[in-house]
Amino acid sequence: MTPVVRLRNAVALAGRFPALAGVNLTVSRGEVVVLTGPNGAGKTSLLRVCGGLLPVTEGEVSVLGCDLRRDRSSVRRLVALLGHSSAVYDDLTVSENVRFALRASGSAHADVPEALSRVGLVGRLAKTPASRLSAGQRKRIALAVLAARRPPLWLLDEPHAGLDVSARALLSELVNEAVRDGATVLVASHEVAVSAELAGRVVRMAGGKVVGDEAASRGGVHVA
Repeated sequence: MTPVVRLRNAVALAGRFPALAGVNLTVSRGEVVVLTGPNGAGKTSLLRVCGGLLPVTEGEVSVLGCDLRRDRSSVRRLVALLGHSSAVYDDLTVSENVRFALRASGSAHADVPEALSRVGLVGRLAKTPASRLSAGQRKRIALAVLAARRPPLWLLDEPHAGLDVSARALLSELVNEAVRDGATVLVASHEVAVSAELAGRVVRMAGGKVVGDEAASRGGVHVA
């Protein structure tokens, strides 16, 4: 079976400096892989490469069958990237933000009310401008978009940051449901103990390279 993500000796630059310095990584359909490592290790850059947002200048990179050395735009509607910022528009309401994001991704047919209900943004909240929301509520908008889109590849950058206990549990539910439906998930996280609960593998990065790759451990038991 063709891997969902395949990088071979991939190099990506941030200005003049290598954000990725020869990454080798293969991720199969249905896997949840957590990327760990210190700041500057290359975790976010790897997610951005997989999302078609950062070009690879050397090596090979294929995502969902798309050769990103040739065409980075081809994969963008097939993936969802949840970054550090929630990427919402302050002057739009919660509902309008979700509808706009879905139209931009080519998923305008998705059930917006159901997605908003799933993340607890209903009633007055659905009609509230994003500028009046807390950081956690703004992140729930991004979760609503994920719940509605159900893309085949989820790219989550520090997804637990800014979420309360209930929202963290919701994120776990959404990821588990997506994987049961055949999606693949890459998570960049400093909160390894939390993220490893979702993962089958933990990949350690340093200096723009993969320096470790092992089965995740849940409660002391390694998961293949």
